[in-house]
Amino acid sequence: MIPGEVPADDRLLTPSEVAEMFRVNPKTVTRWARTGRLRALKTIGGHRRYRLSEVQKAVDAANEPD
Repeated sequence: MIPGEVPADDRLLTPSEVAEMFRVNPKTVTRWARTGRLRALKTIGGHRRYRLSEVQKAVDAANEPD
């Protein structure tokens, strides 16, 4: 891997991309970040981004039978 390169599973996703994975509205993803259900990183411009690896774990957990 090249120094400074982000691994493919740690790519940063937008709220819209995360919403597609969960099949919810992007506003729901933002609410989840505010309440701590998902961990978000903030860009310099104040936009939320989500690590693909963390979102994938959350999707897998949500799809597990009870």
